[in-house]
Order: sequence, then C-alpha cells, then structure tokens
Amino acid sequence: MTSPGMTAATAGRVLRQLRHDPRTIAMMVLVPSLLLGLLYLLWKDLPTPPGQTSTFDRIGLTMLGIFPFVVMFLVTSIAMLRERTSGTLERLLTTPLSRPALLFGYGCAFGLAAAVQALVTVGVATTVYDLEVAGSLALVVLIAVVDAILGVALGLLASAFASSEFQAVQFMPVIVLPQFFLCGLLVPREQMAGWLQAVSDVLPLTYAVDALQEVGRSTEPTGTMWADIAVVAGAAALALALAAGTLRRRTS
Repeated sequence: MTSPGMTAATAGRVLRQLRHDPRTIAMMVLVPSLLLGLLYLLWKDLPTPPGQTSTFDRIGLTMLGIFPFVVMFLVTSIAMLRERTSGTLERLLTTPLSRPALLFGYGCAFGLAAAVQALVTVGVATTVYDLEVAGSLALVVLIAVVDAILGVALGLLASAFASSEFQAVQFMPVIVLPQFFLCGLLVPREQMAGWLQAVSDVLPLTYAVDALQEVGRSTEPTGTMWADIAVVAGAAALALALAAGTLRRRTS
C-alpha cells in the first residue's frame, strides 16, 4: 500500500535534488525545445501543397509527445540507478517507506517536471516555431505530460534490471526505439505488415501519437482521443506497479 504522506515526502526529496542539478533541469526543460527547433529549421522552407498540413506541423506536433517520453525515460532510469548504487535506496527501504510509495513519489516529482517541460515546449513550438494545431493546446500539453509520465514509469522499470548507468542507457534501444519505429510516424500503421501492426497495437507510444494526431486535425476532442490517453495512462500505471515489484534495494 502507498501512503500519501510518504509519497509526497519522496516527491519533495526528488524535487529538491533536481533543483540542485542544473544540467538535468536543462536536459528536461530545454532539450525538447531545441530538438524541435532543429526540425523546424529542416522543414520550414519546404513547400506545402494547398489544403494540406505542413510537414513541420504534422511531425512537429507528434514530436511534442515523443521527445518528453525519451528524455524522461533516460533521466529517470539513470536517477533511480544512482539511488541504488549510492546506497540511498537501501537506506530508504529500511524505513517504513514502501516500494510503491517510493516509485509513485518519483512519478509525481518527475510528472511535475514533465508538466513544466510540456508547457515550455508547447509554448516555444507555437510562438517561436509557429506550430499550428487545430485542437486545444491544453490537450496537447496533457498528452505530452501523460507521455512523459509513461517515460518515467518505463525508466523506473528499466532501472530495476540495470547494474550500471551504461546498462540503463542500453535499455533505450530495447524499450524506446521499437515504439518510435512502429508508432505510425515513420510509416502509416495501415501500410505495415500485419504482424507489425499487431506489435504496434500493444505499444503505448502508438496511442500517444494517435491522440496527438487527433488533436492536430480535430477542433473538438473525440472519444477516440480520450481512449488513447487512457491507454497511455494505464500503461504508465502498469509499468510503475511492475517496477515496484521488481525493484532491488542495491546493485550487486
């Protein structure tokens, strides 16, 4: 069982640690905007056929969900591994703090950081890079935050199986890249082979991309979009639960 007080205390401790780590803050808050700017420079001069969405508006919107997912996965997996290798995690778990409270505290702390990240990235994209979205920007921020929390949850899960920071990073090709390749951004999912579509159907990033694409073309939220967000949130909750069940006190 998780205790709200212990979860809040853990979240507060993680946020205090982040406050004293400007490089991590810069990576979380600034890197997605800078990467999006690189895409903007690549595509800003490409001609847009009449009646169609520009390449940057179409792909840049999707990246508002992918970049936070990737960045938060890396930051969280390494942060939790440092807790284990430094002995901090072992000391914490000798107190009444439970594994679920610890991990949900991490999720809350990095979820707040993800909200700041999403607000900054969406703000920069729509003002500096002139990203146009048919739907509500608030929904874009919401999807980006939920996607970032998914990255946090999967990062915590991956850290349970790593014994070094290098191993934590090695999980990225296993967990992140297949989702990126099969989410429908590079090739429309309906054009994939049947078995690849089946794999895509069980990958949560697919639903985050679908939700963002729905916001990009619809002025009003749809039931499909809310269902996609629910799937991503459910996958994040499941990953946190699995991480709590597999978390080790220390790295041998």
